[in-house]
Amino acid sequence: MKKDTITIDDLMDKVDTYIKDPKERERILDAYYYAKEKHEGQYRKSGEEYIIHPLNVTLILTSIYADSECLMAGLLHDVIEDTDVDIDEFKEKFGLTVYKLVDGVTKLGRLHFSTDNEYLVEYYKKIIVGMSEDVRVIIVKLADRLHNMRTLWAMPLEKQKKKSKEVLEIFAPLAHHLGIHKIKSELEDLSLRYLKPTVFYDIADKLNKTKAERDATVYEMQEEVTELLNLHHIPHQIKGRAKSIYSIYNKLDKGKKFSDIYDLLALRVLVDTEQDCYLALGLIHSKFRPLPKRFKDYIAMPKPNMYQSLHTTVFGIDGYLFEIQIRTYEMDEIAENGIASHWAYKENGGSKKAANLQSVTTQKLQFFKEIMELESDKMSSEEFVSSVKDEVLNNNIYVFTPKGDVFELPNGATPLDFAYKVHSKVGETTVGAIVNGNIVPLDYELKSNDIVKINTNKSAHPSKEWLNIVKTTGARNKIKSYFSKNEKEVLVERGKDFLEKELRKRKITLNEFYSDEKIKEVYKNLKIDNLDDLYYDIGSGKHTPNSVININYEKNEEEKPKLLKNIVKINDSASDIIVDGIDKIKVSIASCCKPVHGDDIVGYITRGNGITIHRSKCRNLASMDDRCIKVSWDDKPTNKYYSDLIIRTDTLDNKLIDITSTVSKDNASITSIKTINRDEYATYEMEVVVRDLEHLNKLILDLNNLPYITSVERLIS
Repeated sequence: MKKDTITIDDLMDKVDTYIKDPKERERILDAYYYAKEKHEGQYRKSGEEYIIHPLNVTLILTSIYADSECLMAGLLHDVIEDTDVDIDEFKEKFGLTVYKLVDGVTKLGRLHFSTDNEYLVEYYKKIIVGMSEDVRVIIVKLADRLHNMRTLWAMPLEKQKKKSKEVLEIFAPLAHHLGIHKIKSELEDLSLRYLKPTVFYDIADKLNKTKAERDATVYEMQEEVTELLNLHHIPHQIKGRAKSIYSIYNKLDKGKKFSDIYDLLALRVLVDTEQDCYLALGLIHSKFRPLPKRFKDYIAMPKPNMYQSLHTTVFGIDGYLFEIQIRTYEMDEIAENGIASHWAYKENGGSKKAANLQSVTTQKLQFFKEIMELESDKMSSEEFVSSVKDEVLNNNIYVFTPKGDVFELPNGATPLDFAYKVHSKVGETTVGAIVNGNIVPLDYELKSNDIVKINTNKSAHPSKEWLNIVKTTGARNKIKSYFSKNEKEVLVERGKDFLEKELRKRKITLNEFYSDEKIKEVYKNLKIDNLDDLYYDIGSGKHTPNSVININYEKNEEEKPKLLKNIVKINDSASDIIVDGIDKIKVSIASCCKPVHGDDIVGYITRGNGITIHRSKCRNLASMDDRCIKVSWDDKPTNKYYSDLIIRTDTLDNKLIDITSTVSKDNASITSIKTINRDEYATYEMEVVVRDLEHLNKLILDLNNLPYITSVERLIS
């Protein structure tokens, strides 16, 4: 294969065409000589000196008019990873921004693609973090990967296929997402060449065989359009537009025949002004009959990446179908270079277009930050990877408000996704949607170019069913946040009520309990920071009101049975247990099976600690048979009893409010509760205090009647 012969002079010739500040050009040269020195003696697999690679990467960056800092990062992108570099010296010489760009590219380089979902979580996180902090990290990485793909012939076959798969799944979609068409197309073609060489060369061969005929037809059509525009004094330039091999492969893969792909014949008309775009369109349509339903106006309604152009398909020379794009020179540059154009305009002193591109860039960065709000520790790795692929890497749709504002959404998005994309308040108060003038359900699947109107009502609020409708991470997170915030407010209010009721019961004034000295002791003991945290912990069952009060006050005499775990004595007239033929003996409740009044029970004679009461079916009794005696319950229970429950649900939604409310309504209480999140549902382990078996059974029945509860069982430890 032919080796690259690029020199620093070649690179600087291109730099000089758009970076005019001599100081910036000097900094780029400094970066080159620094990289050349550090890479001295290093060679690539292709046999070239290593410095050829960063030179080529940087030349690719100049093709999209990257700014000087981005070009410096391109030249230096491998020095931290592959050479001995003093980081402090590097920062001082090239600045913190260039260091962060190089460091970001280095971190991405340390990750190696795998189809394992657990690994992909970290892989995608690194990519998105890079984009959210400075999108130029990904732009440099795209240029790096493009040059590596151009020299992939030097790698073993297995690595060729692995790298090509990675490009198609990650880097080409990223280039598309950022609007960098020229890099996207070349990455796709090179990947197809290594993944499906037979298909690639078959398409290339067909293109070559028809090239002369197509070129002649395109030239003839170009002459006709040129004559037409010259006649009406519209300055212009016309380019033939080659269809990429990968895009042709995609159409063939969907069942189309090679001869049916009519946009193989394509022209791009470039003019000076937006007005000239529409004049040129009118003239072309007046001479060449347009194909119905093939006209798209992306000037009036730009894509979210600022792409603007008029698209039309006409019957041209000899009846051949021609796809024609009409745009200004500035639009063409943005269409090819995407977000990267922002820095080109910035380098040249700014403009309204630069400000618009800055706005788009900011929106993109915010989008990536929203993706990072995915709580991957609460999702399966498959869900996280799927969300990133759907929202970052897959082709998206473009929908409009009635005023013409455009929004980008993933395929499958619904009006609810759109509403939350506009604003969280719009989403929260949505009551209906109108798409293209028709009322549609909230789970309607939107399509590109839909015009969407959201109907709202200030008194409306989200439904948990919406979590089954929305497709975007942003909408899902905002709905969950709404319910989480509201549930927390309820639990905080409930905890405050529980605590202050118990304070009044124990005749402790609020002023006394909330005094600085005492409340600080509570915070310190419970490792919390404020009253809301305290109330929330009580309301959710993490702490009981008495356990909080007892931090600063003597334990309530009424609470002793509870704190002593129901150790009672026969000489206490309040005992609920009768031991046959025995009087005045210490009796306690077994902690393993926690019998309650009404259970079938057996007494076990302990050594020196009285009698322990077990449920008759307790597994621990099997080895205690010789020490068991007959016991029975008194007719009228006077004590309270503990029981452990396990509550299984069919949802991951927080159901603590409903569960604690049910317990409270049944006049039972909770001493502890623990939530265990599974992949698809939550389970709660809870200790409750009840009067007797009838009371416990009613509580279990009422909990089982909650719609999302699948089972409630007593536990035996």
